[in-house]
Amino acid sequence: MNNHIEKRIELKAPVSRVWRALTDYREFGEWFRVKLNGPFVAGQVSRGQVTYPGYEHVQWEAVVQKMEPERLFSFTWHPFSVDPKIDYSKETPTLVEFRLEKTASGTLLLLTESGFDKIPIGRRLEAFRMNDGGWTEQMKNIENYVTQTS
Repeated sequence: MNNHIEKRIELKAPVSRVWRALTDYREFGEWFRVKLNGPFVAGQVSRGQVTYPGYEHVQWEAVVQKMEPERLFSFTWHPFSVDPKIDYSKETPTLVEFRLEKTASGTLLLLTESGFDKIPIGRRLEAFRMNDGGWTEQMKNIENYVTQTS
């Protein structure tokens, strides 16, 4: 099993548009399907409620790591933390990084989630599998979002 997930997509939208979709908490919530309580701030916890059908019971919680305008947005979180009976706070979180690069026709969005080797062995494979599939879907979601909104 890999220790990290990598996804890449070329978006037909300017870097500034993709950056806003990633870092404005309301816009992020639209395509990611989470209702966040407030803006992303580097070094602070971001909380909210997942709105994705079937996962409405899941609380979103991530710690924003970096916000380098139009270049890098990153946070740590506990992947596939969907069981309300489990305290995931004792686990080492994974690192999610969104990197943006200008291209001739828009923006190359590179997503990496790393640190799965630190997830407890009993749920590591499932967390990786679910997030790998989830990121595939989320890349389509952000593509649809940035091309249909301005």
